[in-house]
Amino acid sequence: LLYRVLDVEALTALPAFADHGRDTFDPWLATCRRLGGEVLAPTYPAMDASPPTLESRRSLWDERDEREEATVRVHPEMAAVWDALAKAGVVAASRPYAVGGQQLPLTVATFATAYLMAGNLSAYGFAGLTAGAAHLIEAFGDDHLKETYMRPMYDGRMTGTMALTEPQAGSSLADIVTSARPTAAGHYLLRGAKIFISGGDHGFAENIVHLVLARIEGAPPGTKGLSLFAVPKLRAEGDKVVANDVTVTGLIHKIGWRGIPSLALSFGDADDCRGWLVGPPNAGLRCMFQMMNEARIMIGVNAAATASVAYHAAVDYARDRVQGRPLGAPPTAPPVPLIDHPDVRRMLLRQKAIVDASFCLLGVTARYADLAEHSPDALVRARSQQLLDLLTPIAKTFPAERGFEANALALQVHGGYGYSSEYLPEAWLRDQKLNSIHEGTTGIQSLDLLGRKAMAGGGAAVLALAEDVGGDCAAAEAAGVARERVDAVRAGLGRVLELTRSLGERGARGDLEGMLGHATDYLDALGVVVTSWMWLKMEAAVAGRDDAFAHGMAQAS
Repeated sequence: LLYRVLDVEALTALPAFADHGRDTFDPWLATCRRLGGEVLAPTYPAMDASPPTLESRRSLWDERDEREEATVRVHPEMAAVWDALAKAGVVAASRPYAVGGQQLPLTVATFATAYLMAGNLSAYGFAGLTAGAAHLIEAFGDDHLKETYMRPMYDGRMTGTMALTEPQAGSSLADIVTSARPTAAGHYLLRGAKIFISGGDHGFAENIVHLVLARIEGAPPGTKGLSLFAVPKLRAEGDKVVANDVTVTGLIHKIGWRGIPSLALSFGDADDCRGWLVGPPNAGLRCMFQMMNEARIMIGVNAAATASVAYHAAVDYARDRVQGRPLGAPPTAPPVPLIDHPDVRRMLLRQKAIVDASFCLLGVTARYADLAEHSPDALVRARSQQLLDLLTPIAKTFPAERGFEANALALQVHGGYGYSSEYLPEAWLRDQKLNSIHEGTTGIQSLDLLGRKAMAGGGAAVLALAEDVGGDCAAAEAAGVARERVDAVRAGLGRVLELTRSLGERGARGDLEGMLGHATDYLDALGVVVTSWMWLKMEAAVAGRDDAFAHGMAQAS
């Protein structure tokens, strides 16, 4: 996918990636594959079986305080896993040399992380969140914050979180009530509660830096009054390190993703929770969208990886498990492997079709991100950002929703054994379900796609997408892809364009419910067309070839 379909080597023509080529890409992919297979995967069953626990200990924030304070203990193997990820440079792989990164294209880094997610998604989750939090400070923080928190996070000495959701507000960020009171010393005093904070406490790194949305006293209501703050678990006070009045108030008991804790946190119970402003006041949500959109792509990759690892397990099981005889064979015929049965092959190929289309979509999306940030041509940057924005909700949702279908099929291939904890497909199925919920549910992604991205600028992003799909249709036809397949994609694109126009007219008339009530179906329809476009790209890349990759594409298509 990287070299044949996405032509990732062409990105090395960009000045940012001039030092790179296949001689640097392949070693990084190999490193992550080794880490995923040899370090992370062996820890996955144990972390799933023994999730984090909530314990009590003496309060850290004041040595005179006799209160008991809750703390979280993750699986003891996580410390060694984190050490391996940090030493390899996983957190900063796609960041610039100037901040300690490898300056790899996001397209390459994205695919490399899939190995880590397939090995142990919860363990990688700490690294993914830390990368996003550090990047926020890199983009919007002052020099003090960069030196104090960004560099230690990129080095793996600290971890990071995103703290948005509140118990009373859920996904409605306009209803956030966590407050921030300015002080003469330059910091703010935060008070409030957050929930579902992944990786919010653990014990294996020096510190945890929470990126918190809060409302400065007197700020406007709604999302326009939100600001972003860096709030560490521990802070320096003279030559001492003291607790920063961030307390764990609850542990959510999840059915999947069980290696990384999801927590309820309280800020400022003792009125001594200090936070430092990141970016301009009242622009917190705009800043946070950088991390949110990166997280949505990360969730899409995780969904594809979770479907992929289950697919490979199902293939292995179907090859090894002997059961039944071919259709029409006499009772005396020897039993055959499951993979010889047509319906089993149907299930396996359905999984492969979902996995391959998902990875290709994520690669295309990441490639637009590389061009949006690094192209020297301003028009290319703007157009690529437009397409990145449009595809992000689809790249998050299609792998999650269809990935759940693929994981269910992997369990089905295992039959009765699949519905047991002796085999891993049931655990991966539990993991997969969260991908359609967190970082914005499927419904929220749909509203974002139709209400914001598709309608912005009179549908400019959808028209830009149509140009790229049309160009690839012509290229596929020239490469020898069957005409009826190309025409099917063109027809599907035409229907989506007409649907976009029709729904846009409803919105323009003020019928928002008549427009947005169809948002989820719209995302699903556009997702089908976009992934059909992915298959055209893949088929065009292997047309006329006779090798394993081409054969696999032909079978799944």
